[in-house]
Amino acid sequence: MKSPAFGRCVSMVVGFSLMLGLAVTGCRDPDNSSETAVRSARYYQCAMHPWIRADQPGSCPICGMDLTPIYEGGGAETHDHLIALSESSVHALNVQTVTVKTQALTKTLMVAGTLELDETRRRVMAAYVGGRIEQLHFGFVGAEVTAGQPLAGIYSPALLQAEREYRMAPAELRPAVASRLRQLGLTGAQIQALPAKDPDQLTSEILAPISGTVMTKAVLAGQYVTEGARLFEIADLSRLWFQFQVYEADLPWVCTGQTVTVSTPAHPGQTIAGTISFLEPDLDPVTRTLRARVELDNPRVNGRRRFAYRSYAEGRVELTAPVVLAAPRSAILQTGPEAVVFVDEGGGGYSRRTVQLGRRGDTLVEILGGLSAGEAVVVSGQLLMDGQMEINRPPPTAGHSAAPEASPAWPALDAAQRQAVTDYLALADALAAALAADEVKQFNLHAERAPAVTTQLLAAFDRPSPWQALARAALNTGHLTAAATLETARKTFYPFSEAAVALAQAARRKETAFAGVKVFRCPMTKDAFPGAPNRAEWLQLQPGVRNPWFGAEMLDCGAEVKP
Repeated sequence: MKSPAFGRCVSMVVGFSLMLGLAVTGCRDPDNSSETAVRSARYYQCAMHPWIRADQPGSCPICGMDLTPIYEGGGAETHDHLIALSESSVHALNVQTVTVKTQALTKTLMVAGTLELDETRRRVMAAYVGGRIEQLHFGFVGAEVTAGQPLAGIYSPALLQAEREYRMAPAELRPAVASRLRQLGLTGAQIQALPAKDPDQLTSEILAPISGTVMTKAVLAGQYVTEGARLFEIADLSRLWFQFQVYEADLPWVCTGQTVTVSTPAHPGQTIAGTISFLEPDLDPVTRTLRARVELDNPRVNGRRRFAYRSYAEGRVELTAPVVLAAPRSAILQTGPEAVVFVDEGGGGYSRRTVQLGRRGDTLVEILGGLSAGEAVVVSGQLLMDGQMEINRPPPTAGHSAAPEASPAWPALDAAQRQAVTDYLALADALAAALAADEVKQFNLHAERAPAVTTQLLAAFDRPSPWQALARAALNTGHLTAAATLETARKTFYPFSEAAVALAQAARRKETAFAGVKVFRCPMTKDAFPGAPNRAEWLQLQPGVRNPWFGAEMLDCGAEVKP
C-alpha cells in the first residue's frame, strides 16, 4: 500500500511538469506544438548509459553513441528518496521488477574437506609386559587383520612364569591367577587353552583386538620392548569421517541430520550420500570456522576400500529454510553496512528504501524489515537509477554552500583519483585473470580486497560528477562473496565487471594515462553461468584475449572493444 506522503510526492513532480505545460512522459502538447518544437534541452543524456550527461550535444565517452536531448518532463525527476521516470526512461534503463513474497529460502553450500578415520573404530596396541618380539605374523603396514588373529609372538619371562603358575595351581586358585594373566595381556580364550599349551613353547601370542587395517607398525622381529611400548595401530576403514569447515556466516543454515552429497577426485562422476552427525561446539578464532562431520560407509570394491584414508573430498549441502519473506538477491544494493532496494510505487515512481537483511540464499535473501509482501522491487536497472538519482539531486537551498551543477562535466583527475582508479582497474584485471586461469581460490583472495578498493575509489570522488556516479556503481557491486565453484565466481564477477568496464571506457577516453587499458567482449556467454546475458565484457591491462567467462574451455574467445 502506498503512503499518503508518496502520493503527495508524485503529485508534486507531476504538478511541476504540468505547470511547465509538459506531460511526464515527454509527449508534445498538440495545442502548443510550435512552442514545444523550439524549447531548449535541459541537458543531453546517453540512452545506453543514462548517468552520462552533458550541457552540450556530443557523444557518450563509454559507448560512443550520440547524446539524446532531454527536455522538461522527458527524463527523470527526483524528490528525496523518490525517482519518477517517464516511459522512455524506464525502457532506456531496462527497469524490471519482481514481487516480494513469502517463500522457502534455499541455499547450496559447497564444502571441501578430507576423509578421516572413525575415531571410535581405532585401536593402539601397546605391550602389556616387557619382553622380546620373536616374530611378526604380518610383514607390512596396510595388512588386513581380523579380531583374535595373532599379530606377533613375544618372549616374556614374567608372562611365562604366570602361565606356569596357572597350569600348576589347583582349580580353586586358578581364577586368581587368571586375573593376573588378563592384566598381562592374555585373552579369556588364551587362558582357557593354557593347560594344553606345550610347556616348551616360550612365546605367547599378541592378538588383534578388532578387525581392520594395520595403520602403523612400531616394532620389528627381535626387538626388545618395555611395558607400555607402542606396537601397532589398527583401524577399521569400513566407515570413514568426512570432515569439513563451516564458516561462521553459514552456521544459521547448518545443523545435524542434513544430507551431504560427497564426491572425490578418485571417483569422478560418482557420489555418496551421508548425514551430518556432529558439529564441533568451539569456533576456530583464526579462521572463524567450526568443523562438521559426516559418517560415510566405505565398502570393499574390487578387493579394496572404495575411499582411501585422507582422500580429498567435496561435499554439496542442499539447505532449506522455513518459509520467510524473501526478495531476489539481484534487487539488493549493498552500500557498506546499508542495504537498499528500489520499490515500484506505480505511475512511474520508484522509492529508494533501506531494508534489513537476514539469511542469504542462492537467489533469494531473507527480508527482516523495510518491505512487505506484495510490493514490487526493481531487479534490473537499479544501479543506474541509483547513480542517476545522485546526479539529478537538486542543488542546496539558499543559505547552504554552493554545490556543483546538476549536469556536471568530466573534470580532470587529480593524483589521488588517478591512483584510486588505477587500483580499481588492477583489481578487476586480477579477478578476470584468476577466472581465465580457472582458479577459484585465487579469485576469492582478490575478492577479499574488493570492498576496500571500491570504498577508496568512491572516497576519492567526493563531489558530484560523472566520475562519482561510476565510482558509486563500482562500490555497489564491490562486495564480492567467496565462491565455491567457478560458475558461482563468474556469476559474482559479472556485475563487478560491468561497473569496471564502464569506468575503464570513460577513463581511457578522458585520461591518456589509461589509454593502454583493453576491453574485450565475448559474444556467447549465455551458458557461462545461470542468468548470464548473451554477451559480456571484461577489461585487461595486458593485450591478448583471456576469456574469464569460460577459462581454458574457450580462452581466446572474444574481440576487443575499441574506445
